[in-house]
Amino acid sequence: MTKTNIDIKVKTQYLPAQSVPDNGQYVFSYTITIVNNSPIQVQLLSREWHIVDANNKVTRVAGEGVIGQKPLIAAADSFSYTSGTVLATPIGTMQGHYLMVDANGQHFKVEIPSFRLAIPNILH
Repeated sequence: MTKTNIDIKVKTQYLPAQSVPDNGQYVFSYTITIVNNSPIQVQLLSREWHIVDANNKVTRVAGEGVIGQKPLIAAADSFSYTSGTVLATPIGTMQGHYLMVDANGQHFKVEIPSFRLAIPNILH
């Protein structure tokens, strides 16, 4: 099993109704889709995130599963979930990895490429 058999797709959204910019609180949601392109089932065991705001403040978040689940993802199937984070600045980035195990008991990491969190129209 190689990590290239797992694709990660990300969509982000700024949540103005939950944000309080005057207090340095910018709330973002992100939807992750994990696509299993391998011929065998895999399971997501844990995740680790590095969240960086525009002030270069780094927050590390790690734990079991995602959104309270350790999803099994069948061969040629996918799993999507939505979660969120709060930044002190209107722009930042997230990146990290998932620890997974395949049906043969092989543990492996899947890198989550860096993606941007930004309020609309802040970047040209």
